Amino acid sequence: MRVFLIGFMGSGKTTYGRELAERAGKAFIDLDEVIEAEAGKSITEIFAGGGEERFRVLEHETLRRAIATNPEAVIAVGGGTPCYFNNMDLMNGSGTTIYLQHPPEVLAAYLEEEPDKRPLISGMDQEELREYIAGKLQEREPFYRQAQVILKWPDISAAALLRFVVRSL
Repeated sequence: MRVFLIGFMGSGKTTYGRELAERAGKAFIDLDEVIEAEAGKSITEIFAGGGEERFRVLEHETLRRAIATNPEAVIAVGGGTPCYFNNMDLMNGSGTTIYLQHPPEVLAAYLEEEPDKRPLISGMDQEELREYIAGKLQEREPFYRQAQVILKWPDISAAALLRFVVRSL
C-alpha cells in the first residue's frame, strides 16, 4: 500500500498523513522534510538560492526516489508537486492518490497563522493571500482532480482517509 496525499499548502497533508500512517502501521514520508534533510537547507532557503525551478527539480527527484524505495508508505507531497513534470502520472501509477480539497477561505484562515513557514506566501497581507490562493487553486485544480480519491472539507480526517485506503486495497 502506497498512498499519496495531495492538495494545496495548509490542507493538512502532513497532519493527516502522519495519523493515517500510524493507524495503518505504515511509514510516513513528508516530501518537503526529505528535501530539506537532503539539501541541508529549508525550503525557504532552497527557493532563495535557486528559485522555484531548482526546487521543483529537487522535488521531482525526491519523489522518484521515495517511490522506488518505499512500497509501503503514506507520502505527503508539496502543494505544487502534482503540477510539475509527470508527477501526477507517476503517483497515480504507483499508489493511491487522495486530494484533500478545501475552499480558499478555509486555506487562507489556516495559512494566515504561519505565513513565514511558506516561502510562496511570505510577506503577503490577508487580501493578497486570499487572491493568491484563489488564483493558484484555479491553476492547480486540473492536476489535483486527477487524484483517484477526492476528499472534501469538512469531511477530512485520518479515519476518513483510512476508510478510502482500506477500500482501495
